[in-house]
Amino acid sequence: MPYLYRAPGPQKHPVPKDARITHSSGQSFEQLRQECAQKGVLFEDPDFPANNSSLFYSERPQIPFVWKRPGEIVKNPEFILGGATRTDICQGELGDCWLLAAIASLTLNEKALARVIPQDQSFGARYAGIFHFQFWQHSEWLDVVIDDRLPTFKDRLIFLHSADHSEFWSALLEKAYAKLNGSDEALKGGSTIEAMEDFTGGVAETFATKEAPENFYEILEKALKRGSLVGCSIDIRNAAESEARTPFGLIKGHAYSVTGIDQVNFQGQKMELIRVRNPWGQVEWTGSWSDSSSEWRSVGPAEQKRLCHTALDDGEFWMAFRDFKAHFDKVEICNLTPDALEEDALHKWEVTVHQGSWVRGSTAGGCRNFLDTFWTNPQIKLSLTEKDEGQEDCTFLVALMQKDRRKLKRFGADMLTIGYAIYQCWTLNEHLNKDFFRYHASQARSKTFINLREVSDRFKLPPGEYILIPSTFEPHQEADFCLRIFSEKKPLKPTPAGQETEEEPQFRALFEQVAGEVGLAALPWHPGLKPVFLPSLMCSAQTSGNGKLEFGEFKAFWDKLKTWTNLFLQFDADKSGTMSSYELRTVLKAAGFQLSHHLLQLVVLRYADEGLQLGFDDFLNCLVRLENASRVFQALSTKNEDKEFIHLNINEV
Repeated sequence: MPYLYRAPGPQKHPVPKDARITHSSGQSFEQLRQECAQKGVLFEDPDFPANNSSLFYSERPQIPFVWKRPGEIVKNPEFILGGATRTDICQGELGDCWLLAAIASLTLNEKALARVIPQDQSFGARYAGIFHFQFWQHSEWLDVVIDDRLPTFKDRLIFLHSADHSEFWSALLEKAYAKLNGSDEALKGGSTIEAMEDFTGGVAETFATKEAPENFYEILEKALKRGSLVGCSIDIRNAAESEARTPFGLIKGHAYSVTGIDQVNFQGQKMELIRVRNPWGQVEWTGSWSDSSSEWRSVGPAEQKRLCHTALDDGEFWMAFRDFKAHFDKVEICNLTPDALEEDALHKWEVTVHQGSWVRGSTAGGCRNFLDTFWTNPQIKLSLTEKDEGQEDCTFLVALMQKDRRKLKRFGADMLTIGYAIYQCWTLNEHLNKDFFRYHASQARSKTFINLREVSDRFKLPPGEYILIPSTFEPHQEADFCLRIFSEKKPLKPTPAGQETEEEPQFRALFEQVAGEVGLAALPWHPGLKPVFLPSLMCSAQTSGNGKLEFGEFKAFWDKLKTWTNLFLQFDADKSGTMSSYELRTVLKAAGFQLSHHLLQLVVLRYADEGLQLGFDDFLNCLVRLENASRVFQALSTKNEDKEFIHLNINEV
């Protein structure tokens, strides 16, 4: 039998786990449904209205769409008819074959399917024009509510639809996923693995078929047995090849689902076969073991039935595994756990998550090619402490995901080219500077920097202390990211992370002063400081609370101002009266401040100009405000040294 994930024994529909409510009303699906029932109305979603704004952000429909509910399209609509299966998925006019391939794979795992499609909804007695679906986003599950108004033309659905026109679960699922990403247009083009992860919260692995390991058949067999979602595609060399048909009926640059794998007796030998599905619901492989090929004449009716072989043009077909490797270029597997598919043992995985940002001017340093700014990227502490059983190394998996890029398409955002590097480091109590990376090579890194939503790789490294640096390839590119690190061993207890707090500034001893007034001309001066700004700066330095700048305070201010001026001159290398915002972390550290990434980003946004430069007056204003803030929160900083820990043994420095 082709491998499909089935839980043993009779199963009740699982109750969906807690998922965060996302509707603007703050109400849950059930609350909204009850409200509609009490009012005797069908739900209309104000967050995703039935108009062109929900469909497109840069296009206009080429034909007049009519929004209709399923009951206005067919007489007796059904949510799910005879179970949700891969044959319920037929692509419409939207270029989202990657999503449809993931949905087809999802139908092979009943447990995962029931999580995405809660079973508490139908067109039955409690119908109120409202449905909901659950998706994983950046380490949490979200509950997405929609109404059931769908775009039609001549009473036919425009986009995703079921082969049976009275069934609507797949069309409504596509609408909910479009809402999650901002519009239907946002779903054009993508990677199957992206949707697979959103359906499961799983971990992606990608294989190039021409470079796959010798046991690749066993790897795919094990993946399907474990309920993993599997997709495949053929690479294109240029845009002209997109959706071009090969001589054997396969489509280039198109996303397919792998739905089964098995062996048959053929001419006295075991023949390895693999089953693939085209989400178009038609256009199939025409080579060996295709639906009507002569090879099937050597296979008995019982064996054909076991393999679910049919000669229908439904988009699904078998092919010899050797042909699969020769004609397809890439296989994407979304594992529900990070267990290596090359091994037999199942492991208990611990996962830690870090949510971060690359911000232009402070933490968007680019890759190691850009040494001057690379060190300013977020630096994540990683402690590897326990070896794998019988091994000298520690196994872990790193998955770096850029957030919300599809949703930001309407604002011109594209997928950034991302990756990461891992360095061994013995001093983890401070942010590593440029010189460290000048003289130390990375111990491991992502296989490539690539413009996908997520980059993930598996590593084995000796026990020790490491720093992981996620980055974009080019500097100055902004995005939020989610970093997941899976390890097979339970992490250690956390150690203090004082570097993440706003520590009390350490200043030089005060200069010896004599009593008497000191004129402004005697102050350490910089031509970039506006004279009108200096009195307000001195007022900011007043600390006694009596409204006057006492002599002791003035002496402290004098010394600090001189120190800060010297620091500014040191980093104003070209004597332009400005300094780069990327140097701000080093300057602040020299002045006695160590800021978290988030606070540093806010400081840069507040004080740097469009060219990411700080003038002398903004520089001084920034330091005075930080000093005053540090005094106010000094006690809190001391008490909350562990507050900025990411999770257990992984920490940002």
